[in-house]
Amino acid sequence: MIVAIDGPAASGKSTVAKAVARRLGFRYLDTGAMYRAVAALAIAQGNDLEDAAELSALAAREAVTFTYTEGDPVHAGVIIAGSDVTRMIRTPQVDAAVSLVARVPGVRAAMVSQQRRLAGDGPAVVEGRDIGTVVFPDAALKIYLTASAEERARRRHYELTDAGHSLKSERVREGIEHRDAADTQREASPLAIADDAVELDTTGMSIEEVVERIVDLVEDTP
Repeated sequence: MIVAIDGPAASGKSTVAKAVARRLGFRYLDTGAMYRAVAALAIAQGNDLEDAAELSALAAREAVTFTYTEGDPVHAGVIIAGSDVTRMIRTPQVDAAVSLVARVPGVRAAMVSQQRRLAGDGPAVVEGRDIGTVVFPDAALKIYLTASAEERARRRHYELTDAGHSLKSERVREGIEHRDAADTQREASPLAIADDAVELDTTGMSIEEVVERIVDLVEDTP
């Protein structure tokens, strides 16, 4: 069984998907981390982020893998080209670069192939921006999480501050809006709500409430 969780930046996908995976004992797959890993490697190597062919070749050449601790279905680390990029992928630098990388059709093709291989037939909770529409269009359950722009900016600002990054809230809000535009307007696999997805607006909801709602939906899915 595949549970697909999609949604825009800072909608709570990662936090909720991890909690759902742990509740159900399903493997968790963060596809956004995979695009971030490619972006982190491209930055580290000095690749041209406007060169689609260069980025496509990089994504096709380097597999993204995850490390796990025993008994936990949520990954502990993100690896690409033999390097642990777990911390780097959550930096403002990667935040600014990932939309440039993720919009490249060749990168997306390489990542989708890897994502299908990593999740297999499940059971897995897979989160991203095109899971229910492109990666797993036949997923048993599709969830689309969203929240107001203000709430999403607040969450991302807290996340960055908690990680030790100093960034004004206005810049975080601008970054969220830029990412929304890039995700919904790109030609390759744009962010969209699958016709058969359950849409959940998490504004004003606690993590526990959202997780409980999704677990109930999983249990009600044939």
